[in-house]
Amino acid sequence: MLIHTLAAAECREVLKRARYGRLACARADQPYVVPISLYLDPERNAVFCFSTVGQKVRWMRKNPRVCLEVEEIVSRTEWTTVVAFGRYEEIPRAPEAASLRQRAAALFERESSWWLPAAATLSSGRQGVHPVIFRIRLGRVTGRRVIRPAGAGASEIRAQS
Repeated sequence: MLIHTLAAAECREVLKRARYGRLACARADQPYVVPISLYLDPERNAVFCFSTVGQKVRWMRKNPRVCLEVEEIVSRTEWTTVVAFGRYEEIPRAPEAASLRQRAAALFERESSWWLPAAATLSSGRQGVHPVIFRIRLGRVTGRRVIRPAGAGASEIRAQS
């Protein structure tokens, strides 16, 4: 197998295709990782997301430094993964943020049932009624891709930049 380091442009292409990933945030030296739906806006160098107020939103309000991980897995010997570091920015329900909210809505609506699972009824019976639209302004992105060459043995793993 050959492990290739992806260029920033390749990482953004993976992010553009992704609809789901993992969001990592931290508070008081405690990390927290959750699955999340995401929508890349390459024009704004940001990923837009949707959630209800819960632990991740409360934590990101306290510490806006986050990262996202997305992956495309074909098999153990053929996969791509990207980690994007960025900053949480909540998009307020205010007139001055209307264009950002409209942009987010346009991205979300490319997917059917885009509001799920964030707006679903929780098993506790509580409705997720107060959605939060936010974006992650992207900073550094890194990625790796593994492709197993035809005829390569399992012990032939090496990194290549």
